[in-house]
Amino acid sequence: MKKAIVVFEVEGGSDKYFDGHRKDTMPIVNAIKDKGWHAEVVYYRPEWSEALYEYVSQNFDAYISRVNPGNIPGGEKGYFELLTKLSDEGGLVGMSRPDEMMSYGAKDALVKLASTDLVPEDTYAYYEVEDFHKTFPKSISYGERVLKQNRGSTGSGIWRVQLVDKELAASVEPGTELPLDTELKCTEAVDNHTEIRKLGEFMDFCDQYIVGDNGMLVDMRFMPRIVEGEIRILLVGPHPVFVVHKKPAAGGDNFSATLFSGAQYTYDKPEAWQDLVDMFAEARPVIAEKLGGDNIPLIWTADFMLDDAPDGGDTYVLGEINCSCVGFTSELDMGIQQLVAEEAIKRVETKHGA
Repeated sequence: MKKAIVVFEVEGGSDKYFDGHRKDTMPIVNAIKDKGWHAEVVYYRPEWSEALYEYVSQNFDAYISRVNPGNIPGGEKGYFELLTKLSDEGGLVGMSRPDEMMSYGAKDALVKLASTDLVPEDTYAYYEVEDFHKTFPKSISYGERVLKQNRGSTGSGIWRVQLVDKELAASVEPGTELPLDTELKCTEAVDNHTEIRKLGEFMDFCDQYIVGDNGMLVDMRFMPRIVEGEIRILLVGPHPVFVVHKKPAAGGDNFSATLFSGAQYTYDKPEAWQDLVDMFAEARPVIAEKLGGDNIPLIWTADFMLDDAPDGGDTYVLGEINCSCVGFTSELDMGIQQLVAEEAIKRVETKHGA
């Protein structure tokens, strides 16, 4: 055991500080060093893949990926191949491995969980443009929907879609295939801006989210109580660290819970949302079964929305899981970097029987 952990980043991108790093990268590195281990940052470029493999596999026990998939030069394929090779051939502990990022963090995780109490049954995924164009004109007849692209972050490519004609919305028979000239009101979560588009035109626009590597769209029911806020559990390994209550800006069709859109964030200890935390802990074995194994990401979040339970009380609906590159720059004073360092070192020591 070398007692060394490398942190991967990429150069450039809007998530970088003046020192060229994400604001939460060096706190992780320094927290690992404070534990008596070596840690350093290396940058990924496709043309460096072979040299990076040699250097990292020879000098480190584990890697932590702090790369926003949207910022990867050359796309995520080459980067994921490097990380997988480091784990499978180099023997490094991956945090998180690409297969874990894809199984937990891909938007179609919601579809795989649609048979559970966490996600509504009428949640679908479109992997082919033809299926999207065939099914969505019927799906929107059931009421307001939310379309979520697999790529992107901070609400980009997540659309709340509703019929402009309220009389049509109230009278249309669910399951009816609506004509392509039906007008839609489309609100994007990134900034709550609204566009009026015809159904056919909007589907053509959304084709971009389906084509290409790992392209797809998730189609799920709009949850009206999102206006009361999205509730995010942030975890380090299996441990809930805090809960963020993200309330969208008031007014209009606003539903976005991102800071960019003016949402208000409140940070609570897990015990303030004990029912939700307990429910999620109880559901974790089911999540693991449906998503292909309980390889828990190092830093991850689960986002929930309030819904009405059959008994008139509250219940929670899972909106998404994030684990590719969860940021916590606003919470550094909570000491999360120390928890990350402890969990990362524990995983390496467990592998080596230390």
